[in-house]
Amino acid sequence: MLLENKIAIVTGGTRGIGHAIALRFAREGCHVAFCGRSQSHEMEQVEQELCALGVKAKGYAVDVAEYQSAQQFVADVVKDFGRIDILVNNAGITDDVAVKRMTQEQFERVVATNLGSVFCMTKAVQPLMWKQGFGSIVNIGSVVGIAGNYNQANYAASKAGIIGFSKSCAKEFAARNIRVNVVAPGFVETEMTSQMPPELKATWCQRIPMKRPATADEVALACVFLASDMSTYITSHVMPVCGGMEDA
Repeated sequence: MLLENKIAIVTGGTRGIGHAIALRFAREGCHVAFCGRSQSHEMEQVEQELCALGVKAKGYAVDVAEYQSAQQFVADVVKDFGRIDILVNNAGITDDVAVKRMTQEQFERVVATNLGSVFCMTKAVQPLMWKQGFGSIVNIGSVVGIAGNYNQANYAASKAGIIGFSKSCAKEFAARNIRVNVVAPGFVETEMTSQMPPELKATWCQRIPMKRPATADEVALACVFLASDMSTYITSHVMPVCGGMEDA
């Protein structure tokens, strides 16, 4: 198993891509601390699902975009698990609207959640990883952060910011063997996208050379690679998982 006995934090781990990452990590032998914004039956179900795979797992109710909450979350995970080897910053939101109708609040909320959470969590784990002399941080970006997209200027700005932030951290942390990389999904089949009108989904798929969305597990497998010892000399890399989508 590629992540056997490693300990990971996965933010936004109760559904969608985050859930797939937590599940795939557990299948690879990783102990997983994951979080959502609030305690819920869904969180309890994910915890049970992961533990059934023979690893230690625990869900936490945390707003990872709030600095002190992120600091406390990391402290709680260290108390419960002993250390942190891997951080996957997956938590994020969308609020899609054309710029001409976008409010300042819509822009700032998306950027604060998506990019702010990456800063807060990276800031919280960095001293621990620096002290232990190793670690892997995998940030979930998007091809939208590379190429932009209609009605997603706020989301694209947040994801482009994640790429710049990650590359800067990779340079700062490399001397202590802490790797920082980005996985940039394209169109992914999740609970949210499954509700799209079929004609809109078909339009998206036509833009993809492979003519289909990614599965959430395909994104998770890319995260496994970057979190594992298979990629010990890879840092500052942006890995599109997009089926050859244009401009990625």
